Amino acid sequence: MRRWVLGLALVALGAPLMASEAMAQGKELTLERVYASPDLAGTTPRKLTLSPDGKWVTLLRNRADDKERFDLWAMDTRTGEWRMLVDSKKLGTGAALSEAEKMQRERARIGGTKGIVSYDWSADSQSILVPLDGELYLARLDGQATRLAAAAGPKLNAVVSPGGKFASYVQDQNLFVMDLATGTPKRVTDDGADTVHWGEAEFVAQEEMDRFTGHWWARDDSRVAVERFDEAPVGIVTRAAIGAEGTNIYQQRYPKAGTPNALVALYVMRPDGSEKVKVDLGSETDIYLARVDWSRDGTTLYVQRQNRDQTVLDLLAVDPVTGKSSVLFSEKSGPKSWVNLSNALTPLDDGSLIWWSERDGHGHLYRLAKGKWTQLTKGAWEVTPDVVGIDQGHGRVFFLGNRDGVLERHLYVASYRKPGAVTRLTEAGWWNSAVMDPAGTRAIVTRSNTDQPTQVYLADAAGKRIAWVNENAVTAADHPYNAYLAGHHERTFGTIKGPDGTTLHWEMVTPKREPGKRYPVFFQHYGGPHSQTVSKAWGGALQQYIVDRGYIWFQIDNRGSANRGKAFEDAIWHAMGSVEVEDQVAGANYLKTLDFVDPGKIVTYGWSYGGYMTLKMLEKAPGVFAAGVAGAPVTKWELYDTHYTERYMGDPNKVPEAYKASDNIADAAKITDPLLILHGMADDNVVLENTTAMTATLQQQKVPFEMMLYPGHTHRVGGPGISEHLWGTIFDFLDRHLGETKH
Repeated sequence: MRRWVLGLALVALGAPLMASEAMAQGKELTLERVYASPDLAGTTPRKLTLSPDGKWVTLLRNRADDKERFDLWAMDTRTGEWRMLVDSKKLGTGAALSEAEKMQRERARIGGTKGIVSYDWSADSQSILVPLDGELYLARLDGQATRLAAAAGPKLNAVVSPGGKFASYVQDQNLFVMDLATGTPKRVTDDGADTVHWGEAEFVAQEEMDRFTGHWWARDDSRVAVERFDEAPVGIVTRAAIGAEGTNIYQQRYPKAGTPNALVALYVMRPDGSEKVKVDLGSETDIYLARVDWSRDGTTLYVQRQNRDQTVLDLLAVDPVTGKSSVLFSEKSGPKSWVNLSNALTPLDDGSLIWWSERDGHGHLYRLAKGKWTQLTKGAWEVTPDVVGIDQGHGRVFFLGNRDGVLERHLYVASYRKPGAVTRLTEAGWWNSAVMDPAGTRAIVTRSNTDQPTQVYLADAAGKRIAWVNENAVTAADHPYNAYLAGHHERTFGTIKGPDGTTLHWEMVTPKREPGKRYPVFFQHYGGPHSQTVSKAWGGALQQYIVDRGYIWFQIDNRGSANRGKAFEDAIWHAMGSVEVEDQVAGANYLKTLDFVDPGKIVTYGWSYGGYMTLKMLEKAPGVFAAGVAGAPVTKWELYDTHYTERYMGDPNKVPEAYKASDNIADAAKITDPLLILHGMADDNVVLENTTAMTATLQQQKVPFEMMLYPGHTHRVGGPGISEHLWGTIFDFLDRHLGETKH
């Protein structure tokens, strides 16, 4: 359950900005404008990439007249000149997406996105593979695009091989490899059908493991590793995707906690499918195939194998010729904990490896060279579980982390040959992400702060800005949000002590306060693991609209959330719905001590894990909140998937008491505060059965509540018209129970 906060951006809006003449003419935000095009945050590029030769920046840019449609653009880093490489409307056919691609987009959290969603550079930096509407195109830098001669039909996971000789993709559950010199595709697997899939990632890998592909090329194109999974053991959930004009019934293979997973195997073969060998993943078949990587010289395949309990993560070194494997090393969890996955494994030319681990209690980078471990970063702060770039010439590794404070994220560099100094490369006061070219000479930095929505710039290896990729200055007169700056409200941060004495961070946006006046609070929460909600990043216009309605907007990060160390996260082990609720309630009780807060008008809202938390908070703390809104809530963890749920809660067959305590159903009758439940009727993530089980119990217990269901919508309920309806429903509910707040 990667983070879902429906409709709201991750953080609140920023501190007040200096007013210009344009700002003085500020407009009043409306719900319709919040969701209209162009996006009030300005252009929001995706999939930022430097070409292999470093000469081009490419990205997907959304349109001013349709913020959910993306086209492919390129910037010449030598001249700063921009050009559109692929116009998704002109090139696309408009063909409907296959169900498999729809669900893959949902799991990548880009459901509702139109146009181009992915692309892949060729090794010579002369062309780009672009999947669009079920077809594959090779786009050139002159703006021309040629459709590849693949068979008609949906295609998934299309990439260009690292050496540039082949394109590979999944069609009809088999892997196809196309020789780009001849344009001839070949199916290299033969039994993909029914429950058997080749070259794809299984459901839990996509939804919970941040792995969206099932095939991996050696750098020299000599071999390709291919996953084969069989869903036959996985239980079937009859999912009724209820739409506006009919219902589609899907017999979905959904691995509920405590039930069998897909059977996963890994093979290595030549590009034409010959010399196929099965990789030895060990005698235990109930495992997770977490990550697959190749050594730089292609002589070793590295496979990360995770046990079902997620307490052990083995790195296997595999001979790609024979498939034989050995355990290079293992990560093991402490008691009452688990091993988190990362994307940081980076093989180097000298045969050493860069690795990320929480073995000292915090996420840090390590190097394994000739059997010896060296810790590259250390301290009571977190390195994100990725490597941004490697400069092998100078022996440097680039990474993101929060050494300068948990509310900021920065790009840093450190030596992996002579560890010690860590240098920050980005400006203080910002929340950053970054990607780099293969040689680690330049970075594309994406940043925002409380005064500025997302900006993108090209930097050198010292962090110096070379050129703007997307300045997106909110103070520019033509920026979509500029007209609303005069009404922008201050954003503040602070801390409280939680029930166990732990420091908890909060953030708040308030209306312009009048002496003696008390205000209602819109208390947003998420609460789940692997998420941080409070940070010094730009948020979005919806929080500002909520404040314009007369609310204080507030959220707090509880124990169990991310980027505060392993012990902070481990607090929820076998105890979801416990310490998170205690900490959130502590936040509400803190608000009640403030002389500008109306203590009887604190309402709480959350989606997904946040929806689960709304129900838990109303059950455990009746009367603390004036009303609660639960969007797409988990209500029984036995209904959620294996990899996520068992990581934190264990096996329900072994610890049923933990699940009983964490579920919402048993205590439904304790809800006495006004409740609104929202859910998409085609949700394949938190399936609708969660809500129907809860509502049936509420009805049986004679507990009043309100509900709004959205036909045809999945875990993401949004889009033109729908977003306004959703939030209109929420505020109609709140206005009836609190009295209209808008002033």
